[in-house]
Amino acid sequence: MRDLCGVGLVVAVSGKPGSGKTTLARSLARELGLRYVSMGQIFRNIALERGVSIEELSRVAERDSSIDYLIDSTAVEEAKKGCVVVDGHIAAWILRDLAHIKILTYAPLPVRAERLAKRDGKTLEDALREIRTREESEARRYRKYYNIDVNSLEVFDAVINTSLLSEEEVVRVTTEIVKAIAQTKFKKEKKKIVEPGCPSGLRGRP
Repeated sequence: MRDLCGVGLVVAVSGKPGSGKTTLARSLARELGLRYVSMGQIFRNIALERGVSIEELSRVAERDSSIDYLIDSTAVEEAKKGCVVVDGHIAAWILRDLAHIKILTYAPLPVRAERLAKRDGKTLEDALREIRTREESEARRYRKYYNIDVNSLEVFDAVINTSLLSEEEVVRVTTEIVKAIAQTKFKKEKKKIVEPGCPSGLRGRP
């Protein structure tokens, strides 16, 4: 399948802080010729506009549902346009009926904390505290607002352990997985369009 943007492919990449979802999603978009939208960046922009930290905004969001609804509705609107990779902690759940492919990035907590500390210039202790604060807050919010269990894997098409491979290898492996799944899914959709309502036993008969 050559033109994944042309067929309107939508890929959702989810994962906990420091799991590599943003790095992977941005690279996937580049490799596949798709647009890139970050739900996490929208959240960070709101925190910046309000002059508060990520942890503080997370606590505010537990009381103010409009923050999450704004971010999630933006992701939905972008997905409806097609030709996009959307990353976010719950992108796969929010876009479960719109995304053709849903990927989860995983890495153990020590690895994620080390990545976050290096990326943001923080101590390992501060990075661990931020991760725990965000994850606990998000788990409560998403259960409260959407009845989502962030530890459930049933919505995903593939889970990638980013701690086992280099950044380049993660991108290469995931790109091939997305291409393979997309080819299978779009073939099935095309078949349904060509033969609507035709009983399976009659397909292919003159």
